[in-house]
Formats: sequence, structure tokens, C-alpha cells
Amino acid sequence: MARLRIALVAGEASGDILGSGLMRALKAQHSDIEFIGVGGPLMEAEGMTSYFPMERLSVMGLVEVLGRLRELLKRRKDLVHTLIAEKPDVFIGIDAPDFTLNIELQLRRAGIKTVHYVSPSVWAWRQKRVLKIREGCDLMLTLLPFEAKFYEEKGVPVRFVGHTLADTIPLEADKVAARAELGLSDGPLVALMPGSRGGEVAKLGGLFLDAAQIIRQSRPDVRFVLPCANAARRAQIEQMLVGRDLPLTLLDGRSHLALAACDAVLIASGTATLEALLYKRPMVVAYRLARLTFWILKRLVKSPYVSLPNLLAQRMLVPELLQDDATPEALASALLPLLDGGEEQTRSFDEIHRTLRLDASNQAAHAVLDLIAKP
Repeated sequence: MARLRIALVAGEASGDILGSGLMRALKAQHSDIEFIGVGGPLMEAEGMTSYFPMERLSVMGLVEVLGRLRELLKRRKDLVHTLIAEKPDVFIGIDAPDFTLNIELQLRRAGIKTVHYVSPSVWAWRQKRVLKIREGCDLMLTLLPFEAKFYEEKGVPVRFVGHTLADTIPLEADKVAARAELGLSDGPLVALMPGSRGGEVAKLGGLFLDAAQIIRQSRPDVRFVLPCANAARRAQIEQMLVGRDLPLTLLDGRSHLALAACDAVLIASGTATLEALLYKRPMVVAYRLARLTFWILKRLVKSPYVSLPNLLAQRMLVPELLQDDATPEALASALLPLLDGGEEQTRSFDEIHRTLRLDASNQAAHAVLDLIAKP
């Protein structure tokens, strides 16, 4: 079996998880592979020699990016030179599209096969990026089926590989065991998930707590659980709880356990909505942005839905309350019926889970090796 040299670049922790799973699957399917590029601790544990620490690429927010732009551009330029000299059999950019799509374009022009793993949200906005993707990418690997459909229509070679979360989250979560682990008793339990970033929690935290107080007026036996992404978010929420009387348990992380334990979820739009779907918990989705940002996005976004469950179902399966529509009263009245009757949502969630549960890492590895084998 000929030795393969595979280059991968991941820019953040989620990409490190995906990359390590893909590397493991590739090694299982081909015994002699050398991995080069940029990855985090998980990818290094699978045998990657990282050219520099992945943390140098993990930059959130526009202002922070501007402060580091010179370094990022230099690193990208150096990386392209190194990879062209190393001539890998394939280059795989994992997410981080602002950094990796440009590398793919230059490497493909230099005759190196390229793969992009995890689609950017081109189907929703900045659709012109698909032209750059078509030019720079031999193969797009998508986690969601509607993304693959979009690329097919645009003439980009694509493979829907399924979602790694759908592989790892069980088809049926054990609610009783999750409650026991959290020390929570029987009775209706609502998970409040106002996001993991400071800005999100500032806009949604108080709103969700107000909604919780209204829910409790109708259902005095209800309890709440709120997983905090980190110590800063916990402090932020504790500040918002001053002067309120709510039967609320704050958790440090453990969002999956909160989802397994609860009966329904009040949740910020984002990846967490996919996790709630996979745990089969009925949900109400809310989001608020700065007024100007919302106004601009309303004009840019081409998609009729915002939340992943609705995008996956291609219909309004879960309530979406955005901006001024997201009032405590509206959230409470949308959530209350779900405490006893969210079956319509959860039946569809189960169908979607099964369509996404395809053993994504192995599917992606197959697709990569097929591309390498093509003349």
C-alpha cells in the first residue's frame, strides 16, 4: 500500500474534534499515512505534526481579527509555500472558512487536490462565496443534507457525510439517569440555554429568566436548569438572578446532561438547537441582535428559517421568536404547551436524527480516499 501524505488545517476546538475523528477513520482504512498541517491536541494525538499551535488561528470577533490580521496573513502565506513544497496527496481545510478557503484556492491552482470539511453558511447569506468554493475545492463535505442540495445546484462536487454529533448522541437519552446525576427530582423541568457568549447572555439571559417566572405562575411545580458555558457566564447569570425567586439549578458546562434531564428547552439559536433536537427535547428558539445588525441581516439572509431544526425539517417545526417578537410573555406561552405535548416536534426530531446518523468520520474518510484515487 503506497504511503499517503495528507495535509489538514483546523482553526478551533470543534475543528480539532472533527479532524481527529477523520484522521482515525483514515488510518483505519489506509495503513500508511503521514499527516501534516495545523491541528490541536486531539489531532496531534492522532499523529499530526502541527507546523504551529492551532490557538494562533482561534480568533473570535472582528476587532480581535483586525489586531492579529498581519500575523494571520503571514501564517497563511507561509503555510501555502510549505504545502506546495511538501506536495501532499490531498489538502483538507476543516471549517474556519475565512482562513482555509483561500489556502484551498492556491493549492488547487498548484495542482494539489483539495477538500473542505464543514460548509460555511453560504446557503443563508453571502452566496457569492460559492463561486470561490467552486474554484478552490475539489470536494465539499457537508454535515447537513440541505447544504449538499445547495452545492449540487451550484455545480460544486459535494458529499453529505452526516453529523458527528448525531453519531455520538444516543437515539434515546436516559432522562431518569441524567436527573439522578444532577440530583434533580421528578416533575416538569425546563432547560434555559441563553447562549455561550457574553453578548448573547446579555441580550437573552434576563429575557429567559423573565419567561421562566411567567411559566412558573402557570406551573408552580416547574423547575429550571441552566448550563453555564464558563465561569464568566456563570457570574453574569448570578448577577441577573439577584432579587429573583426561581427554583433554578446552575450547572458548570454539562449542557448535554441538562438536555438529557429536561422536558423542554428555551434556547438561543445556534448549534445548541441541533443538540436539543438530537436529545429529542421540544424547544422554543429565540434570538436578539443589535438593532442595526438585525436590520442588515434581515436584508442579507436568504433563508426562510433561522434555527437548524427548521432548516433540517424545511418547515416551521419549532417556534422561532426573533428580536422584538422575543418577549417574556411570547416565550412563556410558546413553551408551556410543550411541557406536556411536544410529540409533534420530537417525532420529527427522531426522523432527522436517523438521517444525520451516518458514521460521519468514516463517510468523510471514504470520500477523501476516493478523491485521492481519482486520476
